[in-house]
Amino acid sequence: MSLRRLLGLSAAVSDRLNHSLSTSTDAYSRPPWILLDQVMLTTGSAALGATVRIAEPPRFSALTVPALLVDTGAAPPPNSDVTQLLIGRICSTSADGLLFLIVYDLHATGPNHVRRLTGLDPGHTPDITRFLCNPLTGQLTRLPAIGAGREKFGCGPHMGVLTQAGRAHGDPGRLAVAELQGNMMLRFLSDRAKWEVAVTAPWQLPLARTGRTDQEAFAFGGRLWWADLSWGAVSADPFSDRPEPRFVELPRGSVVPARPERAAGYRRMGVSEGRVRYVEVWEREPFVLSSYAVDDEGGGWTLEHRVVLSRLWADGDHPWLPLPEKTMPQIGALDPLNGNVIYLTVGMHIIGVDMSKEEVIGSSLHNGSTFCVPCMLPPSLESTRIHAAGNRFNWY
Repeated sequence: MSLRRLLGLSAAVSDRLNHSLSTSTDAYSRPPWILLDQVMLTTGSAALGATVRIAEPPRFSALTVPALLVDTGAAPPPNSDVTQLLIGRICSTSADGLLFLIVYDLHATGPNHVRRLTGLDPGHTPDITRFLCNPLTGQLTRLPAIGAGREKFGCGPHMGVLTQAGRAHGDPGRLAVAELQGNMMLRFLSDRAKWEVAVTAPWQLPLARTGRTDQEAFAFGGRLWWADLSWGAVSADPFSDRPEPRFVELPRGSVVPARPERAAGYRRMGVSEGRVRYVEVWEREPFVLSSYAVDDEGGGWTLEHRVVLSRLWADGDHPWLPLPEKTMPQIGALDPLNGNVIYLTVGMHIIGVDMSKEEVIGSSLHNGSTFCVPCMLPPSLESTRIHAAGNRFNWY
């Protein structure tokens, strides 16, 4: 998601933050996983950690970060046509529920007397703060800055987070935050407590492919995965001294020669029920939704479900019907625990669809965000801590 997209969604997210938020949820009533709105804002809270409003899917959960914990530059003059915005993004989640967050210190331009923001200030280089977050305890751990100036601005939107358990009882686990950039990997390893660049084993993209990432990175099988939704996915082990990228092409018929402008809304890849899955929906009536799973050998795909959405909800009294002109279903998220269930966004609604039963299993209103990130909430998160002091960075 571009920064301009973040800017456009800020007002919608702001509305949601007017509701009370709480990270304290009884473990017996807490859902095993949540849908987090990918866009987040900061608050004026004096708390030392994040706050999460936990809601059971299909409702969105929301996360906020205290502004006092964010690195910011000088604020614009109060009477200028520039407004300071602290806008964040949930970039990825580990398989055991830790979040990787980025908060941008943006300056937006617009007429001061109406406060209608028209774009980003081209003369301002945003400060960027990167955090690891435990959504159950609210613990925030700041990662070191990357580079300076424009260099720090370009690093991080598609980073993934991966955890690795300790090999012996009492040993701290390892943690990596990484982004694959061509034949190099920019990474932060907890046992080294610094950013570094690792050169990968030789590999080459097909002609006319740039390796651009369309969605958040995800963790599976001890590797981080990055998806180009017009082509396929590349995975690599960020803990390796020399990461070896592996490539999985999309199902036959889904690879397209040119990048779809809106691939991130109508195609999605992720982990569900212990397998990598790919989902796509046609952008025209009758809105055919298809779901595939990587086969056991990891080299191909098996079609699991194909559902005609227009037919599925035609006989129901659904609040999102009739669809307004140019409104089309988009893929919000895959259910991490049920490979049959997909969450779609349709206008101002998010909808749970069970593809095996061919039925809608729930719906909820939302305030304009299309993108959300599924996050597991295992009981072990309640006691998980990240200790960062000096050159030590341990995950327990």
